[in-house]
Amino acid sequence: MNPSAASRARRYGGLVVASAVLLAMSACSGGTPSSTTTVATAPAAPTTTAQPASTTTAPPATTTSAPTGSITLWHFFTDREAGILQQAVDRFQAAYPGITVDVQSGQDDDKMRTAIAAGQPIDVGISYSRDQLGTLCTSGAFVDLAPFIAADGTDLGKLLPKAAAYTEFNGKRCALPMMGDATGLYYNTDMFAAAGITSPPKTLDELSDDAVKLTTYNADGSIKTLGFMPFMEYYETTTPGMAVTVQATWFDDAGKSTVGTDPGWKTLFTWQKDLIAREGGYKKINDWMAGLGDEFSDQNDFYTGRVAMMVDGEWRTAFLANEAPDMKYATAPLPLSTDHAAAYGAGLVDGNLIGIPKGSKNPQLAWLLVKFLAMDNDTQVLIGNGLKNVPTLTSAVQSPALEKDANYQVFLDAFENANSMTSPSTVNGVKYQDFMSQFVQSWESGDATDLAGGLTQVATQIDADLALAG
Repeated sequence: MNPSAASRARRYGGLVVASAVLLAMSACSGGTPSSTTTVATAPAAPTTTAQPASTTTAPPATTTSAPTGSITLWHFFTDREAGILQQAVDRFQAAYPGITVDVQSGQDDDKMRTAIAAGQPIDVGISYSRDQLGTLCTSGAFVDLAPFIAADGTDLGKLLPKAAAYTEFNGKRCALPMMGDATGLYYNTDMFAAAGITSPPKTLDELSDDAVKLTTYNADGSIKTLGFMPFMEYYETTTPGMAVTVQATWFDDAGKSTVGTDPGWKTLFTWQKDLIAREGGYKKINDWMAGLGDEFSDQNDFYTGRVAMMVDGEWRTAFLANEAPDMKYATAPLPLSTDHAAAYGAGLVDGNLIGIPKGSKNPQLAWLLVKFLAMDNDTQVLIGNGLKNVPTLTSAVQSPALEKDANYQVFLDAFENANSMTSPSTVNGVKYQDFMSQFVQSWESGDATDLAGGLTQVATQIDADLALAG
């Protein structure tokens, strides 16, 4: 699972200070935002050029004896999800009986990165912040995996192309994908039927029309049920996620921000402002937000009927089965703007990272666990069936043992859709998203009225921030 930064804070109880912690760790290495369209290939064997001790770890030595020792694994999963991952670890320990794995669950990314920066030994770390890859790699928080990959000939061609691409930053691979995510539209089929809506919306215009039909009001005029929440940072309705609906980009090939020049952003926020007005206006919607249910509980607004449609990831199908098994719902691809209707089926593609933190005491044993969780077919199928995440091995996605229904298939298809997008990784993590969020909040409330000027200012802030990083 890879929920948005805001929802991660609610889910794991951690305070999201995405930029501050990472900047404290960063060595301020330069670099342009990482491309998310080039398929990564196995990095070349390491050269003889000297590397800082904090960023390179010796590859595993060739041995004929069974590996023995103990390692620690930090991950963010809790409760039911932690149990699924433990099953995967149990499979590893059955395959390597001489290795003991000390599993520390519920360790959100802030905790893990703080521990790494403080020198606490962690052998294997699983991060939900794929968009923080640039900082993890350039700061040396996760070590370069190229020596390990080269030493045992790990075939990265077995990975789904998008997963291989989004786990490499500027030619450096400090992580492997450990299950992927894609977004789509969830909708309440009972509410659709009651409103006379026979199919899910495919365009943003249709989404607005359906949302208005599905919005109901209390006797005092306040909103009872919201057709679709137009505010960004509501559950998984995020600016990066909604950028897919207009195919808006963050950066050009030279690493300069396109927020002020890509017409998709104006299309998105003009559409958003119109829907806010049609559903009752900012104040009414903001008042409705006062009753917000926790995203990762049985009080989720979608479960309780407070919202009829929402953006979410594939993992929600597993949560629904566990927390609201009687709910009548269906999934569909994200609606797109009419000028990008041909890209229908696309979603925001993301995923978890697995790597070896720089303080690992047993990096050779750690690599065995990293490779097992990321590259073992049966393990990926096990986790896919349990968490309903997208396996990142081609063989696992194609496996007849992977349990697929129509709702889950939407996300499997989105992950491999050519028009799906990922949020760029930068040396400054997600600070570029923070700048956009500050403007969007002002735009939603009506405090900001100059859309073109505001977006241009955001682009200027992003470029200046990256320039300071070198």
